[in-house]
Amino acid sequence: VQLQAYGGGLVQAGGSLRLSCAASGRIFRGYTMAWFRQAPGKEREFVAAISSAAHMASYADSVKGRFTIFRDNTRNTVSLQMNSLKPEDTAVYFCASKAAWLNPMNERQYNYWGQGTEVTVSS
Repeated sequence: VQLQAYGGGLVQAGGSLRLSCAASGRIFRGYTMAWFRQAPGKEREFVAAISSAAHMASYADSVKGRFTIFRDNTRNTVSLQMNSLKPEDTAVYFCASKAAWLNPMNERQYNYWGQGTEVTVSS
């Protein structure tokens, strides 16, 4: 397995959760890492991305100010700290990686995907 996401679960609205994704070194070092999510009955959407050296980050408008993406390049992990969670954040969250930073929101450019971890936010 090249990307392994974990940390999902059930949380009440207003609560916090941290997702993490462990990656093999081959597709982590020097790669842009991102989180996407797919809610039931909806298309997958971009959540956040971080550049290889963590100099740049991008967020979907819906999560700005609530979610923070960060990475540990010594442990080949990328994490998503989710605060002030809302029921509309309920989804399966996927981590993904690609070589370049350009257009981080474009999921078609991501070459590697994890299996997803489920987040449920109750109202």
